[in-house]
Amino acid sequence: MPRLSRLLAVGSLALLLAPAAQAQSTYSMLMSLSPTAAQTGQASKLTLNSRYSMHDAHQVLVSGDGVVGQIVPPPVDEKADPDKTPNLEKIQVRFVIADDALPGVRDFRIITPRGASTLGQLVVTREPVIAEAKKNNTLEEAQAVVVPATLCGVIEAAEDVDFFKFHAQAGDALTFHVLSMRLQNKIHDLQTHSDPILTLRNGAGVTLAASDNAFDGDPYLSHAFQQDGDYYLEIRDVRYQGNKYWEYAIEVSDKPFVRHAFPLGVAAGAKTTLQLTGDNLPSETAVIEPAADLPSGPLWAPLALGDQESNPAPLLVTHLPLFQESNGDNNLAETAEAITIPAGVNGRLETESDIDCFAFDAKKGESFSFEVIARRMQSGIDAHLRILTAEGKQATLNDDMKLFLRTSSDSQIENWTAPADGRFVVEVRDLHLRGGEPFVYFLQATRSEPYFDLYADTDKTHISPGMPGILFVRIDRKNGFQGEVQLQVDGLPPEVTAACGRILPSGVDGCIVLQAGPKASADAANLIIRGVGQIEVEAASTDDKSKDKDGDDQTAAAMEVRELTAVAHVYQETYQPGGGRGHWPVETHTVSVGEPNDIRGIHLSTTEVVLSPGESQTIEVAIERAEGFDKNVSLDMLSRHLNKVFGDSLPKGVTVEAGPSKTLLTAGAATGSIVLKAADNAEPAERQMAAVMANVSLNFVMKATYASEPVFITVKPIPDPEPAAKP
Repeated sequence: MPRLSRLLAVGSLALLLAPAAQAQSTYSMLMSLSPTAAQTGQASKLTLNSRYSMHDAHQVLVSGDGVVGQIVPPPVDEKADPDKTPNLEKIQVRFVIADDALPGVRDFRIITPRGASTLGQLVVTREPVIAEAKKNNTLEEAQAVVVPATLCGVIEAAEDVDFFKFHAQAGDALTFHVLSMRLQNKIHDLQTHSDPILTLRNGAGVTLAASDNAFDGDPYLSHAFQQDGDYYLEIRDVRYQGNKYWEYAIEVSDKPFVRHAFPLGVAAGAKTTLQLTGDNLPSETAVIEPAADLPSGPLWAPLALGDQESNPAPLLVTHLPLFQESNGDNNLAETAEAITIPAGVNGRLETESDIDCFAFDAKKGESFSFEVIARRMQSGIDAHLRILTAEGKQATLNDDMKLFLRTSSDSQIENWTAPADGRFVVEVRDLHLRGGEPFVYFLQATRSEPYFDLYADTDKTHISPGMPGILFVRIDRKNGFQGEVQLQVDGLPPEVTAACGRILPSGVDGCIVLQAGPKASADAANLIIRGVGQIEVEAASTDDKSKDKDGDDQTAAAMEVRELTAVAHVYQETYQPGGGRGHWPVETHTVSVGEPNDIRGIHLSTTEVVLSPGESQTIEVAIERAEGFDKNVSLDMLSRHLNKVFGDSLPKGVTVEAGPSKTLLTAGAATGSIVLKAADNAEPAERQMAAVMANVSLNFVMKATYASEPVFITVKPIPDPEPAAKP
């Protein structure tokens, strides 16, 4: 019996023995949590809404420390058909939050037998949580509340306006911080987002203060009350639009609220005195000492202010030598402050039209990189970065930078090469020449070295015994890095293994195939995905001597191999208006082990493909369908949507030939084929890893992707031409 026939026979037996599954089963797509906030030191039962069923949810994963989530078992419906999976799109989750849990937004997801859900958002707050009443849409119907508190509700329909009524005494000072638009960026199937506006009114309904866009699209305001009395808080969408998933939390507090700190960049392992900008601050300064082993990157840290503690303040931990802008005039190239690279420069655009210039010396051919970190740390700056000659002539500039897969208002000039020996100037300003206390920034100035960034697409992989899953990792090569990168993964659940591929020197993508062993039980874990590469660099010094052709001593240039490691940035796919596939950065990639879904297995005629340039080879494919599942299935070895490729680990010059391949399996068909073709100029490759995928559409954008075991593709070198025959 041919191998593929044997696979089909075994697959048919396995299908008969496997439990039935609902056709087109899918992971849960979380839409909202109501109320969206929970208080520290409390156990709170919240309502979770989703698209697609959350039936049999059994685990909750929450980012950070101090928060534990538990599924509240839903009541049993005695009238339910036991042969049908309930379409449970609303459940309750119990969050237990420690007293010392860090306030702010937490990512969470639930795990069902069908896989890890998309991300939900939970606001951890120090104040008591009050949920919106059903009728609070007018000033007369305003919901009476006691503040401080965190007020939670939904801008649920067009023209919805929510009012809250509270009492304040003369001398009270309160801050009002809204979280709404920022909660929706990671809700992957929410195509339109709220744009809230917050208004504070007195007892007569007269406006005292209002805020629209303070932190991204979310409002923030503070107010010192001059009279005893009742006051009103109004929140609505600025466009008078609404959506049943547009949750909000208004943190009303009398505690210190830090908006910005200067310096923004702080040294790991050293004490730094910070100048604070904010409200209700008992002191204008605070001292922080980050742990010496903290990695470089953002740090959201509550600050001790006497016997009180602030909200988490935005800071940046660095291991660069620090330089702080002086109070002198540095607005022009001629008056630029001198820095030595590498350096981390802390600065602030104190006034309107303020420009900061820093001078550095360079030799011809030396390369440098400069990056402004500001907007992503809540600064008001829309950074504009230039390099000038000592005379003030522009050499290059950057406005908005590409920050991984998205665009940022921060700026970056990378791998700039000095055209001559001399002094040059790096200039920082706001694009619109704004300035003030909120306009803090951190400028990283370094010598350019080859490195790479990695991106994982997407943020979740579901597997079951006998049914692998695949994830793709894409490289962004920087400053001339051209090497190979070997992928790695840590944090796998028990009985789960990973076949880790590599990104070839001429490639962009690599893949990782995850497989669950026969003894694997239902579980989920967050993975750390990294890549390791190598570069050859000149050794720091050498005493080796050699002779040139004239017999003179010369120093031999010693080289050494340096290992480079990068942790992959994880991106969740999002449903864009019009059917596009977008991405948003998230913290984790979750692998879940659960029940088999619509596809129970993918079997191949071969997992070793050897091609010479110009040759083709066919991989026969047989899939096992779940009982009753007859929807279309598309086969591929590339991850793509609307003709855009998001993952392709095939060797350069190897493609899937669409014509002779049979990749669309309709009406319950179970067999197809993929034809791989090596171009005449295909690059040699030795056992490059890929896999055959079976894709099941969930909606216009989202797919459930199932993978075969790894397929290894070898491309032979182009043979040398035979020497011409002698006459």
